[in-house]
Parts: sequence; structure tokens; C-alpha cells
Amino acid sequence: MRRIEMLPSRLGCALLLVVGLLAAPAAMAGRWQRGEAEVPAAPANSEDSAVGNTVAELQRLMGNNALTELRTTYNGNYGASLLFHADSLNYYVALFHEKEFWRVIRTESVDNAESLYLTFADQTKQLAQVYLDTVRLQAGKAYSEKLVAMNERRLRGLQQEVEQQRQQSLQVSNALQERKQQAVALSTDLRATNSQLEALNQQIKALQAQQVNPELSLPAAPSVAPATTPIPLAPAQEPASHP
Repeated sequence: MRRIEMLPSRLGCALLLVVGLLAAPAAMAGRWQRGEAEVPAAPANSEDSAVGNTVAELQRLMGNNALTELRTTYNGNYGASLLFHADSLNYYVALFHEKEFWRVIRTESVDNAESLYLTFADQTKQLAQVYLDTVRLQAGKAYSEKLVAMNERRLRGLQQEVEQQRQQSLQVSNALQERKQQAVALSTDLRATNSQLEALNQQIKALQAQQVNPELSLPAAPSVAPATTPIPLAPAQEPASHP
């Protein structure tokens, strides 16, 4: 009697669920039914024939667009889905990784299906943690490598600038040394020129002094031997007469 009493209640719930699903628009179909995502494949060499058969059954129903996707959770590249087959009132709860089904469980109980889905969804969080950490680490590594490459380019640029500045400083130093040597040579030439100018000025002053001097400047007479004065001859004495 208890089983008979539970039957109408179960059929009533099922009928309400079927009516709700039939009333839903076609746009509410899942991504797999719309072809927005590929149907995951069955696990290769599955040791559990029951699971393998359930996966094959699920894939067949999905290929025939006979399932309605009620819930789907993604964590990284792991996912869990709750699907409903209206013709048989069966629920399919699937745990998958990328394009491969890992677990598929069929049940007629909506409560059991919801519980299984929550369990699989929680498992996707745990399974995806390593994947998410790997994604973050890879992103951090790529970012660090990009910073290293950028800093290396910056370092090379700074090294080139420093080398150019060194070359320019060397050129300026050489130019200053050359200018200093030229200045020393010019200073020596200037002193020599000033000495020459001073000598010329003295000569000019001497010539100007001679020019304004009213006295004639005659050449000196040649030296001549002095003339000898003739010595007069003494008169001849007459011989004394004798008395």
C-alpha cells in the first residue's frame, strides 16, 4: 500500500517537471544541444563497463538532441553538468575534463541528481585548483619573461647611450686639449708679435724724433791729418869784420 500511495505523488512531480520542460522555449536548450560546445568523448579503455555504457548512452542522447541541460559548472578546464531526458524522466550527472567524460551517473531521483551534481561541481573546484595555479604561474612566468626582455632592451639602450656619451666626452676632451695647445701656440706667437711691435714702435719714435729736429744732421767730416807749419829759416849771418 505504501508503494501504491507513493506512486501518484511521484507521477505528479514528474508530470509537473515534464510540463515545465515542454513549456520552456527552444532557446533555453544547453550549449551542447545548440552545438556551441563539442560533446565530450568517452574515456579511453574504461575499466568500468557500466560507466562506459552510461557515457555511450549519454553521448547518443546528446547526439539526438534528446537531453535538456539543466545545470553546468566550469572550473578551469573541468566541468560538471546536470542533464534531463524527458522521455524516460532520467537525470544524467556528468563530470568531464575538457572533451572527455570522467564520470557519468544516471538516476531517476531529482534529489539524488542535485546531490550528485553538487558533489561533481565541488570536485571540479578541487581538480581545477592545480590547473588554475598552473595558469597563474604560467602567466606570471610569461609576464616576468616579458619584463626581463624589456629590461634587457632598456639595459642595452642605456649601455649604448653611455657609450655614446663616453665617445662624445672623449671627443670633447680631445677638442679641448687641441684648443689648449692652439691657445699656447697663439700666446707664444702673441708675445713674439708684441716684442716685434715694440721694437717697431721704438724705431718709429726715433725716426719721428729725427723728423721734428730742426737741426741739420750732417754727416761727419772725414778725418784729415793736420797741416805742418813751415819753420822759417834763420837769416844768414854775415861774417864779422875785423878792424
